[in-house]
Formats: sequence, C-alpha cells, structure tokens
Amino acid sequence: MRKKLLGVLLGAVMAVSLAACGGSSGAAKIESTDSAPAATAEATTEEAQPTEAADEDFHIGIVTGSVSQSEDDRRGAEAFQAKYGEENVILAIYPDNFTEELETTIQTIVNLSDDPKMKAIIVNQAIPGTTEAFRQIKEKRPDIICIAGESHEDLPEIGSAADLVVNNDFVARGYLMIKTAHDLGCDTFVHISFPRHMSYETMSRRVAVMKEACKEFGMKFEMETAPDPTTDVGVPGAQAYILEHVPEWIETYGTNSAYFCTNDAHTEPLLKQLLKYGGYFIEADLPSPLMGYPGALGLDLTEEAGDFQKILAKVEKAVVDAGGAGRFGTWAYSYGYTVSAGLAEHARNVILGQSELCDIDAISAAYGVFSPGAEWNGSNYTNVDTGVKADNTFLIYQDTYIMGDPGHYMEATSVEVPEKYFTVK
Repeated sequence: MRKKLLGVLLGAVMAVSLAACGGSSGAAKIESTDSAPAATAEATTEEAQPTEAADEDFHIGIVTGSVSQSEDDRRGAEAFQAKYGEENVILAIYPDNFTEELETTIQTIVNLSDDPKMKAIIVNQAIPGTTEAFRQIKEKRPDIICIAGESHEDLPEIGSAADLVVNNDFVARGYLMIKTAHDLGCDTFVHISFPRHMSYETMSRRVAVMKEACKEFGMKFEMETAPDPTTDVGVPGAQAYILEHVPEWIETYGTNSAYFCTNDAHTEPLLKQLLKYGGYFIEADLPSPLMGYPGALGLDLTEEAGDFQKILAKVEKAVVDAGGAGRFGTWAYSYGYTVSAGLAEHARNVILGQSELCDIDAISAAYGVFSPGAEWNGSNYTNVDTGVKADNTFLIYQDTYIMGDPGHYMEATSVEVPEKYFTVK
C-alpha cells in the first residue's frame, strides 16, 4: 500500500537523531489546510532565513546541469545558496554534453570533496558518472553524505554508492498520466524519446506501465523517436525536429491525442506546436510551470522569479489566451527546483542532527519548505526483479494541475494505483 504525503508546515516535529537508512518504509499522511500553494517559494526563503547560518562550520555542495539544459534544477540550487549564503553552499555545473564528457562530469562532482568543510553533496539530476563519483568520494571522505536527485543511472546501482536517492515516481506517474489523459477525453497517448533514455530502467519501465494503462483505459499507445540533444545535433537540432514533426503527428493521431517527451529540451517546441495545432500535454517529464511554457508562450517571468504562485497564474492565463484551456498541465511547483533545494535542505537538517537521512516524512518536510501547501505522494522504490524495497531510495510525485478558466487539480495523489503496475516491466 502506498501512503499519501503532503507538503508540511515548517514547524513539523522531526526526528532528532542522525541514523542510517532503513527506518522508514513509507510516508504517513500529514494534513494541510491548503488546496493551493499557500505561500511563495521566495517568501518562504526570506522568512526562514536562519540567523545561525553564518556560524555553521560546514559546507553543502550542489551539482546541477546548466541553465540551458536544466534551468529549474539550477534555480533551485541558487535559491538554497541564497538562503544560507555563498560561504556555506558551493554550486557546480556538470557539462551539457555529459555523455561525451564522462571524466569531466565525475571530476566536477568529486572536486567538491576536496573542501575539508564539505559535509554533503547533492547531484540533481544524477546523470551517468554520478555513481562512480560517489564511490570515489566515499573512498577518501566517507563522512560526506552523498545524495542523488533524479538519477539517470539504474536505481539499484546508484543506490549502492549514494546514501540517499530520490526520483520522480515513474511507476505511479506512468499510470496516472494515462488515466488523466483518458479523463480529459484523449484516445491516444504519444511517447517521444530516443535510445539513450530508453536504456534507463526508470524510463523503460514507465513505458511498459503506460502501455498497460492504455490497454486498461481503451487508448492507443504510440512511440515516436526524436534526436538526442546530447549528440552532434545538439539542442537546436533536436528542437527543430520537434517543431517540424508535431504537425505531422497531430495529423496522424488527431487532436484528441496527448503527448509526452522524456527530454527537457524537447518540451518547449512540443508545447509551442501543440498550442498551435491541437493535442494535449498532461505534464512534463520533470514537471514545472517553468518547463517549456515560458519559451513556448513568449513570456517574460523576470518579475515573478521565485514566486511559483504568480508564475503559474501568468502561465495559465497565457495558455488560456492561446486557446489551450483544459488541454495543458503541470505541477504547481517545479520538480527540479524543489529537488535541488529540498534535498539540500534535508541534508542540512541531517547534518544538524534534526532529521534521519532516510525518513520520507523528513524529506517531505524539507521539500515543503520550497513547495508550501503542495500535495505529494511517494513510497520506497521496489526492485522489479527481486521484489525487494530499497531502504535508501524513494519515488515521489506531486498532484497534476490542468490549466483552464478556472484551472483544477486532477487529485492524482489520491488515486490508488493498482498494485499490478508495480511489477510491470
């Protein structure tokens, strides 16, 4: 049984002891009186500014992709740094072309451990090379807490080197995105990806779940291949491909088709063309109102920066004005932003002895600092081959918000995903 968890109040009671992973197997339900974001991430950060931060004698490192590849991830790291100070939080960026620059990626992560005050290193997204980097760090600095957010490597593999791994719930979301598309009236679901992503367990299992869910709901499931932005075509070539082919896909599959892409760079051109030609978009691979929407809609969100309530409202108005009401969805708070900042917040709580590392309630509380009022659901990762639940690996997701006039939540976090889907592969 999966247990529901909500974004929690900052005053929630947390465990005081620092303990090894293994004590918590799920999340208890925590009540919230808010049905929508109660406060902005920016306001929460300012109000929670700790007076003792300057006196803390340890550093936390956060490694993310660049703004061009993973803007939300980077902005979340910057928000945490702004909260606790550049003197306490060290940021690093792995190469855009990380598949071709594996050694550079590994060294970028490992270099943070040269800092004698470094006590925790968070990598979001944990792209290939993170496992090896963590192993090298542990060899010379076993005291450093190594945390992986949104791993691209197989979860059992990275879980063997990391102290904590937190990914989006690719199993539950595989089912819930199909159910949501069905509930909105879609008859076809189109999955867009490329071989590198399909080699990942998380993504291949999600496709298997999506296929089974389409059968359950009487929908067609289609797969399309698009260029990998990390190859020679780069981001421009990959995006040009999406721009060119979406009109063809809409003509082939009809306007009652829903689309999903596994790559962030594909999202903006996909949204742009769906708004123009028809079709549905339930949510991004790593959902956020900032993921693809600003570029697709030509929005300047400088004044709203850091305030996700205002960001969502502005994006939603633009979607409605473009004729997309009821067809486009997201999460109210950026997943990538929350993971970078939330996992760093959690690491800090663990270092200070205020939380246990693998307590999902404590992880939820830390996420709640940067997504106040948001509703989440999650559980331990189960190895589909062995049936064993991992003590240090968790899968989570946030409720889906469909933009409209008015918009509405789909209450996806309240849906009981049939148990059979957790063994589909």
